[in-house]
Amino acid sequence: MTRTAEFPDAVIARVAGLLDEFHSGDHLTLSELSTRTGLPRSSTHRLLTQLAEHGWVSKRGKAYALGRTPLEWGALARNHDRLHRAAHPVLHDLHSATGLVVHLAVLDGGDVRYVDKVGRGPLALPSRVGGRLPAHRTALGKALLAHTRLDTARAAAGCLPAGTVRVETLLPRNEIAHIRERHIAHEREESTPGVACVAAPIGNGRTCAGALSVTGPVEAVDTVGLATPVRLAARAVWRALSQNDSPQHAD
Repeated sequence: MTRTAEFPDAVIARVAGLLDEFHSGDHLTLSELSTRTGLPRSSTHRLLTQLAEHGWVSKRGKAYALGRTPLEWGALARNHDRLHRAAHPVLHDLHSATGLVVHLAVLDGGDVRYVDKVGRGPLALPSRVGGRLPAHRTALGKALLAHTRLDTARAAAGCLPAGTVRVETLLPRNEIAHIRERHIAHEREESTPGVACVAAPIGNGRTCAGALSVTGPVEAVDTVGLATPVRLAARAVWRALSQNDSPQHAD
């Protein structure tokens, strides 16, 4: 293996080693980190500077500590894990009842990020766990945007405060109102030709933890008939989340 091929792995190992030193929450100086990791002082300083630029570490005086980014990622991972654990059995039940592919997703910027996927259909779908699709082109995204505060939804859809508005990512107000009223969203061949989807938000009207959907060929997706089972599944996930948050289920 060439030095060029080894370099990326070496950098990752060095970054991981630096971040591991903060596991106890200590504030550490450049000299301490260089000594603990065995890295040259100049290399340690260069890596810390880059990590600080991206929020992975913060600097106070001469000491470094973990920044906001790993804490935010940790909270996000815990929330996604809670949602996944609460929803997974419900997704399987919904798949068994409908025979359609079932998705679980959350809003991530102007996209939906898929947290879980159950079942396989006759058509190739662009969705995969961990993958993203534009929110405004999916029923999941529409359900999430409509049940997020409008100012937050506009920001999530990519509207910039300087006046650069990505209008194409916003839902029309009448569609938002319709989705909020029925607690159901539809998509027909907007993300993939030949595919339709029915989605519902997971929440209580004030908080939206995510959304779930059923997806399949256009001719197999009865948007009217599927509305009730999809809504009921979303409510079941929300109940499971709420029960897990109650004192008797605290870890």
